[in-house]
Amino acid sequence: MTNTPAAAPTDRSADLAAGLARVRTRIADACAAAGRDPGEVTMIAVTKTYPASDVVALVGLGATEVGENRDQEAAAKAAEVAAAGVTPRWHFVGQLQRNKAKSVVRYADVVHSVDSVRLARALDRAAAERDRPLEVLLQVSIDGALGRGGALPGSTDLDAGLDPVAEVVAGADGLRLGGLMAVAPLGWEPDRAFARLAEVAAGFRAQHPQATLVSAGMSGDLESAIRYGATHVRVGSALLGMRPTLR
Repeated sequence: MTNTPAAAPTDRSADLAAGLARVRTRIADACAAAGRDPGEVTMIAVTKTYPASDVVALVGLGATEVGENRDQEAAAKAAEVAAAGVTPRWHFVGQLQRNKAKSVVRYADVVHSVDSVRLARALDRAAAERDRPLEVLLQVSIDGALGRGGALPGSTDLDAGLDPVAEVVAGADGLRLGGLMAVAPLGWEPDRAFARLAEVAAGFRAQHPQATLVSAGMSGDLESAIRYGATHVRVGSALLGMRPTLR
């Protein structure tokens, strides 16, 4: 008898299918309002705190882009999902410490949160053992606040300036510069935040024409992000329900 992975509970699969349908409708409606093709926007299912069985079920429903933000959880979950014979495209979307670079490059296809030269170099060194470059998005600080993550547009800071980080990534053998990522700062209206990101992204593409991706928008503000040009939206609670409490 052949052992097969246990299926996700039927009721959970139904909940996920309903959530996925709702989010896809929101994305389609937002694209219609913005005069954009829905095919231009990729949904990343952010599954932090949710079990590997949810990832397996989501991939079965056609949601093949999966995001995580904590390496300890993500590494174990990616291994469990792989053991089930499922191969989503993994996005690491959280702030990343340099000492986690070797772990992250083993499972992630894309890292969204590169915001310093030191982190870029650590990922490049770690990616040497991969068979293909690691796609990288540079996290942009919209408000310039320190400690919240994000490279600084227009800054000459040799570690945290957006241009110095981009130059290192673009010149790295193990990395591929895909574009930018941002989170709307606390206290900012989404339209204000994503309009600012759109300005930064336009200037960035003038210097790096291949870097066309813009990762922005989550469950509560994806419509605004799409209005201002997001190519990837990171959706958690609107898709999977309210998150379990972290211990």
